[in-house]
Amino acid sequence: MNYNNRIFFGKSNSANGEVSESTRFYYYQNADQVWADYSGGEIVSGHLQGKVFADGSLEFMYHHENIHGELMAGKCRSTPHQSPDGKLVLKESWQWFTGDQTTGTSELEEVVES
Repeated sequence: MNYNNRIFFGKSNSANGEVSESTRFYYYQNADQVWADYSGGEIVSGHLQGKVFADGSLEFMYHHENIHGELMAGKCRSTPHQSPDGKLVLKESWQWFTGDQTTGTSELEEVVES
């Protein structure tokens, strides 16, 4: 699985998350290292850093500033799936390190330009 130069948006999220359909993630990869910049919706600017495993799953830590001026951080595990229309979907389980330290689930869907 290669995530380099892929773009995703927030398809769904738990109520305690800040990612929305307006959030865009720009992924990059070098060997097993993966990182992304993200922003949009409730998020002013964010970054994630992690690893991709042989099965395509991802494990990373993320941090961002939200529109309220708060610095937020957490960890995430993502599993890739193919949607019926051929788009890559990342099903995620995450936990905040900051704030209430709750857990949640989300899905990111690949943006495919026609």
